[in-house]
Amino acid sequence: MLMMQFSQVSVDFPEIHTWKPEEIEKHIAFMGEVNEALTKSGEWVAAEGLGAPNELKIVRADADGAPVVTEGPFPETKEFLAGYWIVDVESPSRVLEVAAYISSAPGPEGKPLNMPIEVRQIMEAPAPDSW
Repeated sequence: MLMMQFSQVSVDFPEIHTWKPEEIEKHIAFMGEVNEALTKSGEWVAAEGLGAPNELKIVRADADGAPVVTEGPFPETKEFLAGYWIVDVESPSRVLEVAAYISSAPGPEGKPLNMPIEVRQIMEAPAPDSW
């Protein structure tokens, strides 16, 4: 799983809501091209962009199992998960190559963002006969 981190606090690049519309369009088009290339190579499993932190809800079960929903404001964080890809690749080096490419997505003035992409393996459950 490749997880794209974005910054609420300008760390390496300006917040996306300050970008020009054409810069956002180029960034989104790049993500579409990534998905298309991964699909053509047979490595794409799933990918989604996620809503901004101000849209999130935290849900816990109460004593009876009913949902208890907490809506923000939440403590400010420097980074948040902006989207993810699930890929099925042949080697660890390939997933690093894909992550580096995604990291280079264009930002303001078309410059590569070089944003952090967290890479994590999705664990498989043990086979039922091993329980």
